[in-house]
Amino acid sequence: MPRRYILAIDQGTTGTTVIVFDEQGGIKSRMYQEFRQYYPQPGWVEHDALEIWEGTTSLISLALAELPKPAQLAAIGITNQRETVVLWDRKTGLPVTKAIVWQCRRTASLCDELKAGGLEPLFQEKTGLVLDPYFSGTKLKWLFDQRPDLKKRAQQGELAFGTIDSWLIYKLTGGKRHVTDYTNASRTLLFNIAELKWDEELLEILAVPAEILPEVVSSSEVYGETARCENLPAGIPVAAAAGDQQAALFGQACFQSGMAKATFGTGAFMLMNTGPDLIRSKKGLLTTIAWGLDGKIEYALEGSVFVAGAAVQWLRDEMQIVEYAAQTEAMAQAVPDTNGIYFVPAFVGLGAPHWDPYARGAIVGISRGVNRNHVVRAALEAVVYQTKEVLDVMAAEAKLPITELRVDGGVSVNNFICQFLADMAGVRVQRPRVFETTALGAAFLAGLAVGVWRSQEDLKKTWQAERIYAPAFTKAEQERLFAGWQKALGRAKNWINPE
Repeated sequence: MPRRYILAIDQGTTGTTVIVFDEQGGIKSRMYQEFRQYYPQPGWVEHDALEIWEGTTSLISLALAELPKPAQLAAIGITNQRETVVLWDRKTGLPVTKAIVWQCRRTASLCDELKAGGLEPLFQEKTGLVLDPYFSGTKLKWLFDQRPDLKKRAQQGELAFGTIDSWLIYKLTGGKRHVTDYTNASRTLLFNIAELKWDEELLEILAVPAEILPEVVSSSEVYGETARCENLPAGIPVAAAAGDQQAALFGQACFQSGMAKATFGTGAFMLMNTGPDLIRSKKGLLTTIAWGLDGKIEYALEGSVFVAGAAVQWLRDEMQIVEYAAQTEAMAQAVPDTNGIYFVPAFVGLGAPHWDPYARGAIVGISRGVNRNHVVRAALEAVVYQTKEVLDVMAAEAKLPITELRVDGGVSVNNFICQFLADMAGVRVQRPRVFETTALGAAFLAGLAVGVWRSQEDLKKTWQAERIYAPAFTKAEQERLFAGWQKALGRAKNWINPE
């Protein structure tokens, strides 16, 4: 009997990864490709959705070529960068404009106008989100305000909108399915997470035509089969979709209320499973849908930090303080502390729990004895301080103490960060054996849909820790270091506010 495999597409912000998993959750093949970033103006970020699609099919072909024969591909699961807006022509299947990426800050003033109009509480109540350029809704409003021709075509039903999951499912199924899952819908500023439907009042406020919206479906079901795809056999079930952070939560087997994970990549994203309880944050966290599965919705609290690994990239690419990211661990460990400096990497503002689009980066406390090792250590410590801020708020609002944190993402290979996180947060930090947890989550969801795995209990058995970091700091040490961080944060906040 041929072995059954699950193919996961992990479509990220800077590149796409395609991984084939076996029935034990092991990786059989892995392909990765970066794609071009477009920066038409300061603070703006765009992608070419067609380039993403073509790159994805090429990677799928390469990944499948590495499988032993005979092999049966049981299903495809998708996980994706969230909030990024794709708008395409239903007839041609081609994008009508560049995709506006979640990082793009072009709608900051629009968000300010909506806040000034007293609308943020309404959006928070209905969507669990704050009014920030991060989310899809204001990006769509901006696009239609700038391009009345596109708005007219949208109202006539000629155009389709979706986040990256919608776009890939549409292309994989030969244009037959225009859908999104609950997790991605919950990131648009347009979806009512209590009533589980597109919200007419919010659509009217943002002037988004309902005709462009995808059908909202569960995170684990067969949406359709592959059709008319170059490099890909027809008839393969497309069976899962989830936003990247929710997929990582699932891939980390955080199935019970109170379980939490942190993904460290370009940014840092902390999610806590709150089960069926929709906890509305009053302290700057997001309430989001963790997944929709078997007719049930699970919710999560989320804190999003915009800059984590990107701070190391800046030290490498712009400042030439390091040659490659991997050396930062040894550099940080070469000094006993930061010599009094703090690095606030607010390059594009601050995310949770502050939500300050006008904050900017700062290195404070510099004295003559500071060297590059101190700067590197301060950058790594900043990742941890931002994470601790979110975890503290999360535990308080959920009324659930976090005793264990599962970590993943490229930055979590850094042992200094993992240990400092355990020390500062006072929790056990666990790094998994299978590192590609975002893709694994998509594979798990797809496998459940087609019967490769029967239940979440089956999935739990595949999760193993590769390394565990135990906390070592006293409460006094935590408080002393964190007080310095909060002081530095005050210097960086509201730096470029036009008022």
